[in-house]
Amino acid sequence: MRVAVVGASGFVGRHVLAELAARGVETIATSRSGAVVHAAPSQTTRALDLTTAGIDPWIRLGRPDVVIHLAWGGLPNYRALHHHETELPAQYAFLSALVRGGLRRLFVVGTCLEYGLRDGALDEAMAPDPTTPYGFAKDALRRQLAFLQRETSFALTWGRAFYLYGEGQAPGSLLSQLRAAVEAGRPSFPMSGGEQLRDFLPVAEAARLVVELSLRDRDHGVVNLCSGRPTSVRSLVERVLAENGWRIDLDRGRYPYPDHEPFAFWGSRETLDRLLAAP
Repeated sequence: MRVAVVGASGFVGRHVLAELAARGVETIATSRSGAVVHAAPSQTTRALDLTTAGIDPWIRLGRPDVVIHLAWGGLPNYRALHHHETELPAQYAFLSALVRGGLRRLFVVGTCLEYGLRDGALDEAMAPDPTTPYGFAKDALRRQLAFLQRETSFALTWGRAFYLYGEGQAPGSLLSQLRAAVEAGRPSFPMSGGEQLRDFLPVAEAARLVVELSLRDRDHGVVNLCSGRPTSVRSLVERVLAENGWRIDLDRGRYPYPDHEPFAFWGSRETLDRLLAAP
């Protein structure tokens, strides 16, 4: 089994590489520069810019059995038109070239923002209704790949990621900013009211799920990558403070609640748990 990880140097990628290494899976790890700091010695690294990958990227990747696709530019600006004006056509051109070149199994990480402004438990049977350029572009890519399946046979798993957290998060993320504030000795940490409900999943667990589903020779379709538990932002912050023994006052209500997300939503794990339980 040979697995290529496209976008391996990112937040999720480093944990996917660790999971693949722990399972002894032959892995090709790519980034634009070819530098993948967290690749294991046994894992091959390769430079790959999907915008200039050429017409036969599957061969350039070493004819992998599976591609785990994590690459996406322009984040975390979810409202940028770049997502559908630039990123979407480049992403589809690359992935369709992989499939037409010979790839037969593909895992792509999507986003819970594809669901749009819906409260409550979100399940895969719901029609997507994205309200941001990022969510729209991700969902459009999924639809394009579904049309491609009618022409060229390949197995597709689309993992809709909810809120992943853990080692390697971007400096601008909530918990990274919290850590920075504590380490700088600041007396308080400004944040929103913190009562909004989200679905938080440790990134190492998300990586385990991605690899587990990717290594199965099946077309899983859309699958939520989530915990299935609604958790307030305030509770998550307080838990992280307690687990690390950090002391800092929470200046709640300093920032408004984000308007591109529902106030209370989380993922349904019914489909995910059913797939994991299947032999």
